[in-house]
Amino acid sequence: MKSTVRSLALLALLSILCDPAAAQTKPAVAEIGVKPRSFLFVGNSFYYYNNSMHSVFLNFVRAADKANAAAYRATSATISGSGLNWHDMEAYLKPGGGMASYSFVGDNEVVFNTFDKPFDVVIMNDCSQCPVHPKLSGLFHEYAKKHADTVRTRGAAPVLFMTWAYADKPEMTQALAEQYTKAGNDNNALVVPAGLAFAKALARKPDLVLYAADKRHPSPAGTYLGAATLYASILRQSPVGSAVTMAGVDQETAKLLQSVAWDTVQEFHAP
Repeated sequence: MKSTVRSLALLALLSILCDPAAAQTKPAVAEIGVKPRSFLFVGNSFYYYNNSMHSVFLNFVRAADKANAAAYRATSATISGSGLNWHDMEAYLKPGGGMASYSFVGDNEVVFNTFDKPFDVVIMNDCSQCPVHPKLSGLFHEYAKKHADTVRTRGAAPVLFMTWAYADKPEMTQALAEQYTKAGNDNNALVVPAGLAFAKALARKPDLVLYAADKRHPSPAGTYLGAATLYASILRQSPVGSAVTMAGVDQETAKLLQSVAWDTVQEFHAP
């Protein structure tokens, strides 16, 4: 009996080691429950590299609904090196005078907006180490809850964006996945498994360049993969076959990243 238990435990451990893109704790939330058209990204430089992930994500959304493309909008509120506790979510979502109270359209014309609510979805990420740092992980869970509560009070859906491991520290993948998934479950929030998508992409194509030279921030391909995973998670639609392009990402790589994004999301939410 003891040998059987040990064998099962060993098999479980090997399955995790052989598939770094597999989650440990399973996510409790698979959908946000609304059809969103407006998105706020709250985070740091992992978003704003390569002309900002929100712009690539918006291209995916608009390309999939060309008839209503103009109705979709996204804004990014980022602070270099920031954790969730650096951001004032109440100020971002202040009715009437907060984020998105005006927009630039056409030839830099200013238009003042009168939305019932500024955003349908708020996508949040913490600093690259914060969820797994012994002195910062508590703040991650504290502010994941605080911000999720604030977002819901303002009529939007909170989403947590699971970040990726450093290129030279792949062991971070599982630790980050566990903490983001736990925070998502604790706060009834959707989790976007971008970190798992990075691991899966590299498992399929080890020479794929997903990182900038610092081995932390995303390359153009990394930003593209993050955006495709966001699209697959939030819209629950496959990005495979999308014509969305991005400077620095060739067509073959785009196809690979679209496939990885969809596969990762499907596996993350599999029963």
